[in-house]
Parts: sequence; C-alpha cells; structure tokens
Amino acid sequence: MSAESAEPTREELAARVADLEARLDDADDDQPKLSIVATKGTLDMAYPPLILATTAAAFDWDVTVFHTFWGLDVLHEERADSLELSAVGNPNLPVPNAVAALPGMDRVTTRMLERKLDANGTASVADLLETGIEMGVEFQACQMTIDLLDYDADDFYDGVTVGVGAATALRDMADADVQLLV
Repeated sequence: MSAESAEPTREELAARVADLEARLDDADDDQPKLSIVATKGTLDMAYPPLILATTAAAFDWDVTVFHTFWGLDVLHEERADSLELSAVGNPNLPVPNAVAALPGMDRVTTRMLERKLDANGTASVADLLETGIEMGVEFQACQMTIDLLDYDADDFYDGVTVGVGAATALRDMADADVQLLV
C-alpha cells in the first residue's frame, strides 16, 4: 500500500487480482472425483476397481480407492501375485457347487481365467496397480484391516497410502462426485 493512504494502489490491486486468478487456475474445482471402496480379494474382483480407477484417471479424474478386508490383498505385493478365482457359488462358472468345492478347483478356475486374460492381452493386476499409481490414483490401505490381518506397511506396493481409517474414507466419499462399492 502507498504510504500516503490506507487504500491499496492500482498496481497493488492489479497484483492481488493476478495472484488470485493464478490461484484459481491452480485450483481444479471442475475435476470430477471418483471414490471406490474395494472389499474383495479374488482375481476376478481385483479387476473392476483397478480398471475403473485407471480409466477415470486417464480422463483426468481425481481417484481414490480405499481397500479394506480381503480387498487389501490386491495392494499386498506378495498376495497380489497369487489371487485366485473362487469356484464355489460363482454363477458365471459352468461348474456345479459340488464339483467346485473339490480340492484344487479354485486353482483350476483361476488358471482358466488367467489364460483368458493372457489371450485377451489384459494387463495384470500388478501392472494396473502400478499404472494407477503412476497416473496419480491414490490407493489406500485400511489401517484397521492391516492390524487385523497382521500386515506391515512394508508389505504393500510402493506408492500405496497406508494408515487410512474409515473416517478418512467417508470424508473422501462425501467429497466425491461418484462413489462405488466393489
């Protein structure tokens, strides 16, 4: 402000306006936000949240995926490589439950799905997760579930946010334009 008055000069006002406009340009209020809660840890259920998250990120959406209970295995470096497809009770498999319950059937159906994914050129769970992280998707690991399953923060892929609780997930969902439970 000028020394002679308490009122700002035209130049000072112009500088303030320019600063505010620059800050408004930086604030991306028009960017849509997607919040996904991932609760399943089977191979077939790992894909939907990962595909939705990476697709939304490709369209420049702000994306958060909160993984809890068995969904946490998708973020676990060792367990993500051995996710299986459950044969029992799966209506999309042409296998009666009496047969699906036999030992080794989950492994058989998992191999069938893995062959289909490979033949289709579908990215692996690890590739989709790493791509999502590179694209800015925030993958969150539920702290309560980490404690419950005796996991450590180091068990998860680099770039996964650990220590997130339900209150944070709820706040994220409340701020999102689209909320999904998978």
